[in-house]
Amino acid sequence: MEEVVAITGGADEGKHLEKHGLKNLGAVHWNLSASALYQEAIARCEGTITVGGALTVSTGVHTGRSPKDKFIVDSQAVHDHIDWGSVNKPVKPETFELIHERITAYLQGRDIFVQDCFAGADPDYKLNVRVITESAWANLFAQNMFIRPTEEQKRDFNPDFTILHVPGLLARGPEDGLNSETFIMVDFDKKMVLIGGTNYAGEIKKSIENGIYLSKGTLKTLNEISKKLDIFL
Repeated sequence: MEEVVAITGGADEGKHLEKHGLKNLGAVHWNLSASALYQEAIARCEGTITVGGALTVSTGVHTGRSPKDKFIVDSQAVHDHIDWGSVNKPVKPETFELIHERITAYLQGRDIFVQDCFAGADPDYKLNVRVITESAWANLFAQNMFIRPTEEQKRDFNPDFTILHVPGLLARGPEDGLNSETFIMVDFDKKMVLIGGTNYAGEIKKSIENGIYLSKGTLKTLNEISKKLDIFL
């Protein structure tokens, strides 16, 4: 079996995560291989092994995306460039900050998994994405969906966008200014995505596909492209 390496507070690694507001964490499993993540998922009883050896996981209530629970932080930089409505729903920066603070508190003392990867193969549009999850299987999902950097690229990796994936944390719905206990929130100013209240890992992928390329171009250009492709934003 491949050895699973846990980083538990190395100087450089700790600084990288502190800039995302994360501190006082348990074991930090950084850029584990697919086989190591598979082993971790089984050891943590996150799923079961099928007859053919594949890992199968139950996502519970959410077996697909939750479009009514997606929000974009309404800031001065993006306000005039978003087609606001039932799909692109605004949320206040204060609400995003509140949920982010809850996530950082929730993760204290917990083990996390970090995967640095690329979204997009074209150098002109490629995004460096850091996916931080509370489960091994969701981290394995992200590794499988996105492009894996080389060891050399990992050493100089600096994320353009960061995703915090915490299905175990539930929002308070309308009390928090949200639709339900589930939330998928994008803040283009902070270049961060917050996902909680849903175990459906497809939200990780869609958060990148559906608008985060904004950081590599203009809002107007992306809106024109998104209308042609009939995608979110």
